[in-house]
Amino acid sequence: MRVGFAVPVSGPWATPENLRRIAVRAEELGYHELWTFQRLLYPVGHDMGPTYRAVHDPLITLAHVSALTSRIRLGVAVINAYVQPVPLAKQLATLQTLSGGRLSAGIGLGWLPEEFEATGVDMARRGRRGEEFVEVLRKVWSDDPVRHEGEFYRVPPAHIDPKPVPGPPELLLGGTAEVALRRAARLADGWVSSSREDLASIAARIELIKEELAGVGRDAGTFRFVCRGSTQVRARDEERPLTGTYEKIRRDVQALAERGVTEVFHDLNFDREIPASDAKEAMRRAEEALEALAP
Repeated sequence: MRVGFAVPVSGPWATPENLRRIAVRAEELGYHELWTFQRLLYPVGHDMGPTYRAVHDPLITLAHVSALTSRIRLGVAVINAYVQPVPLAKQLATLQTLSGGRLSAGIGLGWLPEEFEATGVDMARRGRRGEEFVEVLRKVWSDDPVRHEGEFYRVPPAHIDPKPVPGPPELLLGGTAEVALRRAARLADGWVSSSREDLASIAARIELIKEELAGVGRDAGTFRFVCRGSTQVRARDEERPLTGTYEKIRRDVQALAERGVTEVFHDLNFDREIPASDAKEAMRRAEEALEALAP
């Protein structure tokens, strides 16, 4: 089991100073990966919750912390496929090269209609669009010249350089529906769970992915099963996984490993008590958790 930590990207505690402190200390403590997530906008009157109200751009954030670190991996979970794949492929290739090959690029289909409207992308047929999106990413990273004539995207014959060094970033796909899990098995290097994942049932999703991997002749032993841990430190243990005392959270991490999860990252951005706190108190709690939950 590899353990990661999410940097502060949401709410009042997500200051440049706090972000840098968490990133540097996480590397010192031996965490496997630093994580971010994307939320482009928050529709007026929506009830999705305060975590999504104000979120820094995930790739700019990772680029910043990549310059402050040298070993810890850098992950985004996830960028949604309502952006254009060619510019995103260029950004991800550059970040992969500048970070020394440390990038995990999580891709999702998106679910918020207003974000599709704001980016000028049709929300219909998101699954098929997402598959072609991944196809374009991989072509940009490997082909020369690049050319693509698809249902959703067109790329005229072109040189799109430089290619990512030492190679393409590892590609993770999100999603919870059966079709999404099978898509991840066919197209990606791993699967990443969402913040709303029922961790008590995650083993069934992992088994379904492994079934699909076997069906397409892929080795499940090299596939990444990444769990976003909406970790909440509390004075008393609670039934919800990754919620309670540090001892209980560590037991929950071990239980996830036994269910087939290969990586978990603690994301305090989804603990409503932390982003809602003043920045100083939020960082006190976050740094305590960072030390206590270190691998």
